[in-house]
Amino acid sequence: MSLAFDANRWLPASLLPRGDGRDWALLFVVAALSFLAGLAAVGALAGERAAAGWRTELVGSATLVVHAQGTDSADEEAARAAEAVSGVKGVAEARALDAAKANALIAPWIGANALPADLPTPRLVAIDLDRKAPATGADLKRALTAAGIDADVDDHSHWAAQIMRAGVAIESAGAGLFLLILAVLGAVVAFSTRQGLAARRDVVEALHLAGATDGYIARLFQARFARSAAQAGLAGALLAVLVAVIVKLSSAGDEQFTALLPISWRDLAAPAPFPILAALVAAVTARLTAMTVLAERP
Repeated sequence: MSLAFDANRWLPASLLPRGDGRDWALLFVVAALSFLAGLAAVGALAGERAAAGWRTELVGSATLVVHAQGTDSADEEAARAAEAVSGVKGVAEARALDAAKANALIAPWIGANALPADLPTPRLVAIDLDRKAPATGADLKRALTAAGIDADVDDHSHWAAQIMRAGVAIESAGAGLFLLILAVLGAVVAFSTRQGLAARRDVVEALHLAGATDGYIARLFQARFARSAAQAGLAGALLAVLVAVIVKLSSAGDEQFTALLPISWRDLAAPAPFPILAALVAAVTARLTAMTVLAERP
């Protein structure tokens, strides 16, 4: 009887049958990881866009808090302040807000009509800055001092810096979560490979007797897990896209939610690379694990 090895007789299904119940657990885990990775990618892109938009708005604007003094009323003092800063280089427009508008801005924190009508509340001046060469807070303060106006200048630089840090934190968290998911995928595939080799030790021994090398057996696991990871990863990525579409459409009329998480249609392509990455990670992990386990055979 000849023991010559015929590669055509040994297909992946012989060593790793498709009906194995363990495959369903692996497919579920990979699909779930792909789903989470897809949502994380979409959320990170939308969050970074929101932070960039908020920072742009803050950098392009400033606010004056004008304190009435002398014989001028608060509204007159605010009008003088707006006129004083309008001529500053880097200021596009300055608008004095009347009492009703100023109270409307603080109403969300203290409630509507919470302030007495005779309370001398400061007036606000909203300033739109030149986005290419904006005026600085020091420039505005000098103009106000020259005009003899008592006002506090808020150039929003503090808030802009905080939002920039928040944007960096969102990007870092997204990248970290993505790497963690890939690491978990690798660990799951490594465990499944070891279990598969242990469960089919007799088949592995028969393959060795027939002349199969460790590299050939490792390639069987490599191909099988790469294919399974790609299929499950695609299912998870498509589910993530579907959820993102539902969130985008359901929040279309909610301006506050859209401002917090402005998902664009281009973001829906973010989960696309994960099935390929999942297949690559699964293939490399399965091959390295199989070669290590086979090398440990007595």
